[in-house]
Amino acid sequence: MDMDALTLLVDLHRDGARQGPGSDAITRQAMALAGLTPQAGLKIADIGCGTGASALLLAGDLEAEVTAVDLFPAFLDKLQARTAEAGLSSLITPVEASMAALPFEPGGLDVIWSEGAIYNIGFEAGIAAWKRFLKPGGLLAVSELSWFTAERPAELEAYWSEQYPGVAPASAKIAQLEEAGYTPVGYFPLPASAWLDQYYAPTQARLPAFLDRHGHSEAARTVVEMEQAELAHFEAHHRYYGYGFYLARTPGP
Repeated sequence: MDMDALTLLVDLHRDGARQGPGSDAITRQAMALAGLTPQAGLKIADIGCGTGASALLLAGDLEAEVTAVDLFPAFLDKLQARTAEAGLSSLITPVEASMAALPFEPGGLDVIWSEGAIYNIGFEAGIAAWKRFLKPGGLLAVSELSWFTAERPAELEAYWSEQYPGVAPASAKIAQLEEAGYTPVGYFPLPASAWLDQYYAPTQARLPAFLDRHGHSEAARTVVEMEQAELAHFEAHHRYYGYGFYLARTPGP
């Protein structure tokens, strides 16, 4: 994707509460499944945090110290405003960085959290690269594109083989976690509503203003067409794929 298209995508999504599928209820479901409870001094990195939906819950619900990492300053600016409004500025630290070059000391984090973002580096690459930043017994919590059925239409398989070759069933993702030295502790699939109601509907509502901001340029119209095509694709095929939420721990002390 060229930088102009990427800049337009950031502009479209910077006013969204979420930059990918999910919900507050799903984040809390993952916290509960992992056994996370309020604990002062708990150190969490939220990787690919966007405008901060997960970071706000992790800090607010768990009283945790959250380092919220994203590559795009526009998202982090929104995160800072939301953090101040929620009274959580003392707990959330925004950091501009690539998920491929995280600024953490080895063994310094209790939790690495990443909702709908690890695909940017690839699931296998991400879980391998991030493991060293976790303390013994530290938690990895990520949502990742996954097949939900053993069989799916050939055209769908071909589409995702091109768009994201890393897509695989939950069983394969869990095996990858085990091979990387983690112990899986939980998994659940996200419902279609996490995409349709929490992500696609708000995005579609922002499209007219987005086009107006960019003078209905050809580049802006291309972004809109891409967003609408992605929605139509999911509506047609969501029984076959979606996000799975994966929870795993490093070996304990």
